[in-house]
Amino acid sequence: MEIDKKVVKKLIEALEDLKKSLNPDQISDVKNTEEKKEEKIESYKVAIKTPIVGTAYLAPEPGAKPFISVGKKIKKGETVMIIEAMKTMNHVPATSDGVVKKICVEDGQPVEFGQTIVTLD
Repeated sequence: MEIDKKVVKKLIEALEDLKKSLNPDQISDVKNTEEKKEEKIESYKVAIKTPIVGTAYLAPEPGAKPFISVGKKIKKGETVMIIEAMKTMNHVPATSDGVVKKICVEDGQPVEFGQTIVTLD
């Protein structure tokens, strides 16, 4: 794929024109929005990630009590959820002891390999 230098120059010129057309208040609004997004980054000690691709289930069966909830203390090896892959139910164990800070997926949600599903403190 070859990049057309004329197109790149036009894009740069358009961005420069846009920058000139914005007043300082609009520029500071954009910067403030970016700073707010950075503040939303959460801190946690451990992230439990999915070992496989599949569908996440928070309870052993529909209508049953969930394996974990926010604020619950869990131990290493305890099941935090089930991931169904090819009609096989795979229990996902906690990788360390901790307190559940956030459950990052919903019941029945598709998940990808390596996706964070639970964070612990």
